[in-house]
Amino acid sequence: MNLDRSVLTFAGTMVLVSLALGHFVSPWWLLLTAWVGIMLFQSGITGFCPMAFVFKIFGIKPGNAFR
Repeated sequence: MNLDRSVLTFAGTMVLVSLALGHFVSPWWLLLTAWVGIMLFQSGITGFCPMAFVFKIFGIKPGNAFR
């Protein structure tokens, strides 16, 4: 799995987990969903993704979107 797919998989997982936590535990967990959306928007505009930086440290091979 390359860096792009790892970031998108992680973001999608975080959204689904935070939605479930928001429904079953507390609506405050929906702030995590908002944060993931903000980070996706920011990385789409700037091309920099903090999670991609973390994944690079762990040695995941680069893809095309995040450098």
